[in-house]
Amino acid sequence: MLSGFTLVRNAVKLDFPIVPAIASILEVCDEVVVNVGKSEDETRDLVASIHDPRVRILDTEWDFTKKNIMLSIETQRAMDACRGSWGIYIQADEVLHERGAHILKQKVAEWDNDERVEGLLVKYLHFYGAFDRIATSRRWYRREVRCIRLGRDIHPYQGAQGFRVGPNDRKIRARPTDAVMFHYGWARPARAIKEKLEISKTIYPWSAERSEREQARGFLEWTPLLRHFTRAHPAAAREWIAERSHDPERIIGPVHFKPEHLRFYVSDWIERLTGARVFEFRNYEVV
Repeated sequence: MLSGFTLVRNAVKLDFPIVPAIASILEVCDEVVVNVGKSEDETRDLVASIHDPRVRILDTEWDFTKKNIMLSIETQRAMDACRGSWGIYIQADEVLHERGAHILKQKVAEWDNDERVEGLLVKYLHFYGAFDRIATSRRWYRREVRCIRLGRDIHPYQGAQGFRVGPNDRKIRARPTDAVMFHYGWARPARAIKEKLEISKTIYPWSAERSEREQARGFLEWTPLLRHFTRAHPAAAREWIAERSHDPERIIGPVHFKPEHLRFYVSDWIERLTGARVFEFRNYEVV
């Protein structure tokens, strides 16, 4: 049995593509557990509107005093409710391409008996300020674990971007795949991004000053190595994207080159030349 799991709160207010996200893993999952935090909008109704018996809702109330660890706690709650031996994890602002969903299912079957493999990696496309523009510098992770063995001592790590193993937080042993995750968090309407920055002040208080500056600025800060995207989006996300493709307030500020940006260009040149991303932080160990 292959499970899926996610968590969401205030999906309407924050304009998360939660329905496309869930639909994208329902492509291959026997069940999808959705931890729905008590919200200030119609998030629960939105998730329930999927009308698929494989979707199971957990009604919860999140403790924001836990700050970013809260996300790990609530992700763990969704994991614990899964009944499968493997689980595909998706965040509320991500959509898995349908080809990638089938790749993960195939690789789970292929590597299930290889105990060295604790998780599977997916590739990432980070959309920034538009649905035809991606951020590619080393500030943005190019891979992350999004499929894991369940029922083991594998748990979400810190803000639940990735996973670790055991009480000592050993890096999870993972194998790369060609599955692609589309990350839309910074391509949502400007209104939703401002709401996200407001909530970030509570979850990530150490960066509250930065969030305040970004809110006051009124536009997304330019970042090095933005590239044009011309390929197809996941089928599950196309309607959601079409309804948000035009937003005159969703703009990127002027180019503002800083000396520290030079390392991004050097790293990009080395990666293009050799295929290696030197000094890359990995939240996992490749096996």
